[in-house]
Amino acid sequence: MLEESTITTTHGAIHVIQAGNTTSLFALLLIHGNSSSSQVWRHILQSEYLTSRYQIIAFDLPGHGQSSDAIEPEQTYTMRGYAECASELLAQLQVTNVVILGWSLGGHIALELSSLLQQHQPPSPIHIHSIMLVGTPPASGPAQTAMGFFKTSKPPAMSFASQEFLTEAEATAFIHLVTGNPREQWQRDGAIRTDGRARRIMFAAFVVGRGVDQVQVVAQSKETLYAVVNGAEEPFVNLDYLDDLTWGRLWKGKCIRMEGAGHAPFWEQPREFEQILREFLVDSQPV
Repeated sequence: MLEESTITTTHGAIHVIQAGNTTSLFALLLIHGNSSSSQVWRHILQSEYLTSRYQIIAFDLPGHGQSSDAIEPEQTYTMRGYAECASELLAQLQVTNVVILGWSLGGHIALELSSLLQQHQPPSPIHIHSIMLVGTPPASGPAQTAMGFFKTSKPPAMSFASQEFLTEAEATAFIHLVTGNPREQWQRDGAIRTDGRARRIMFAAFVVGRGVDQVQVVAQSKETLYAVVNGAEEPFVNLDYLDDLTWGRLWKGKCIRMEGAGHAPFWEQPREFEQILREFLVDSQPV
């Protein structure tokens, strides 16, 4: 059974969905991507296997879904602002042990959150055991961003990720490429609902390197286990770039590619993805 609520943070009113076993050793935090919402995690939130074993938390980022627009857009619509919002959320939910599944923008936020918690003074009680990145190339600044992502001309719809105003046709083209099949009305509606300033501000800050050095975060990881799972037909991310990065603790010692899937394999191939996620969660158990 899903429990929905609204939690007040300094970044706005955040829509939260919780499911599963609150006595589990850690919570699984799901962070969605640009111009999407927590609805994209439907298959995971409704999984009898996962919810019987783990506490699962999903939320709509500020400016997305059923959350309010940011109170201070210039501060909130950045990797650091989103990470601070997630940290506040976990603190209010009294979650101290967490595994994160971050998709696209959500993966970048997870990396920022990891650094934020490590630098927190006094030390934060929140501990990230592991992070699964999907559709997220760790990058910082124009050079790494150019290597991690395909240029905007490949494909053209990638430019919509940073565009403040989207027509219905542009929103449809963007979301269809981002989430693939099946295509549902809420996807387009969610992209149109998204505060366009969130796309513009986030992308502008990201490409100039505002925020943590994500390549350094994953390279220097000693405690946090990273899984990298992508669709082999990924339209935005340069998968070879991910293979060439240095990873401090990389699950299975390699980046995983799911044949026949694109940018959102958990949505496109939910059964196959869940099998991978199940194994990863077992390996994420605190020792």
